Amino acid sequence: MSSSSTSAAPPRIAVFGSVNMDLVAYVGSAPGRGETVTGTRFRQVPGGKGANQAVAAARAGADVAFLGAVGDDAFGTQLRTNLVDCGIEVSGLRTVGGASGVAHIVVEGDGANSIIVVPGANGEVTGLREGDETLIRGSAALLLQLELPIEGVAAAARAGRAAGVPTVLTPAPARELPADLLDNVDLLVPNQHEAAAITGETDPRSALAALLRTVPEAIVTLGEDGALHGARGTDPVHVPARRVAAVDTTAAGDTFCGAFAAARAGGRSPEQALRFAAAAAAISVQRHGAAPSMPERAEIEELLAAG
Repeated sequence: MSSSSTSAAPPRIAVFGSVNMDLVAYVGSAPGRGETVTGTRFRQVPGGKGANQAVAAARAGADVAFLGAVGDDAFGTQLRTNLVDCGIEVSGLRTVGGASGVAHIVVEGDGANSIIVVPGANGEVTGLREGDETLIRGSAALLLQLELPIEGVAAAARAGRAAGVPTVLTPAPARELPADLLDNVDLLVPNQHEAAAITGETDPRSALAALLRTVPEAIVTLGEDGALHGARGTDPVHVPARRVAAVDTTAAGDTFCGAFAAARAGGRSPEQALRFAAAAAAISVQRHGAAPSMPERAEIEELLAAG
């Protein structure tokens, strides 16, 4: 992923992705099959991998445009309002008939989570509509995930490539990636489990090497072990995670990806951007929720300055 030159104006990032209402239950440990447990807390917060990355990038200092869909229900109104309140442009956010997407999230006492996503309106985004290519073309980076129909994601990636906009794909939820999508991806950002599923390699360095035979640049995120970055023709770079007491890991990966994209588009080197993103993720896991946990740029810079 190439970066723009550093300037006073914030970098422009387009995010083509999902937006959900997260329905979050907190428990000591998740129930097994056929088991009922009593939770300790419930929250309803905006989420979705696309919206999460958009909020993370905006708070990390980017000027963000969001492309996706909400339903014509109460959740849709709330989700649109939340993006606007986060300073995100929503001219590319369409409203379709029916329910908005929702995610049912169980957060355990150690911060680990399990998630069931019901796509709702997200499932209607099977391609681009008028105006979407203009938003993509005017951006320094395009962020994609796999919570929208794959044909829609592939169409956005083609638009990014045609416009010369670096395209970043988070391949989650994990699935087989068609060649017509990968051919238009500049940077792939799986976690270690997704990287193993894509490549068949359980060792992260071996998985990274396999990914680089398909895309020019990749990052494998390793949870508490940090992240591994590689690009063709360069040696891999490992950046360790910061040691913190996690209370909720929901959207930590999206926080990392959004912050990394904002930092790279803003002119930082890959290693500088990795450290910036790792600091953002470290802050986020110490707070509850998805978007509410994401730090502002000043908080990230303060943590970096503290060493």
